[in-house]
Amino acid sequence: MTPRTSTRNRNRRTEILEAAAGLFAARGFHGVSIEDIGGAVGVSGPALYRHFSGKDALLAEMLLDISSRLRESAVAVVTSASGPAETLDALLNVQITFALEQPALITVHDRELGNVPEQERRQIRRLQRLYVEEWVTVLAELHPLCPPPRLRAATHAVFGLLNSTPHSAGELPAQAMRPLLHAMARAAIDASVNVH
Repeated sequence: MTPRTSTRNRNRRTEILEAAAGLFAARGFHGVSIEDIGGAVGVSGPALYRHFSGKDALLAEMLLDISSRLRESAVAVVTSASGPAETLDALLNVQITFALEQPALITVHDRELGNVPEQERRQIRRLQRLYVEEWVTVLAELHPLCPPPRLRAATHAVFGLLNSTPHSAGELPAQAMRPLLHAMARAAIDASVNVH
């Protein structure tokens, strides 16, 4: 396989994953056929089997990919930022960018994780736990007296707030939503770690 062929296949896989995310978000995993996904990217349904072994494998790769990318982004932020406050702001920016740019993936994850085969579902959950722990480590530096379970709960609550964007998409442009989400998330974190 030449580099050009490899790039073309990677681009085609990305195109398929993006189209499938939109369809799964709109109609649900069971409401979408391989033929529907193929039609969305201009190929026959059976041609998708050159890229994925089936619809459940496609869903698994979709959610593994985004979980892995979020975790890798968090690790990059934590290892490069200058202090815990700046690191938290950078982590918030990672999650806000995801929330604003990938509302279909948020919907698919919320509704369809149970349709992912068990082995891949365990991998997704592990990546997500590691992602959360990156946040907890940073929050513990900012709030050393706050117990880790509270920091973990606050992190999950902030994700819930930020990942509500599929419900608010279109209300405000992204350039207005970004600072709003950031301010709300910081306020939520500050409030949650100071509750006694």
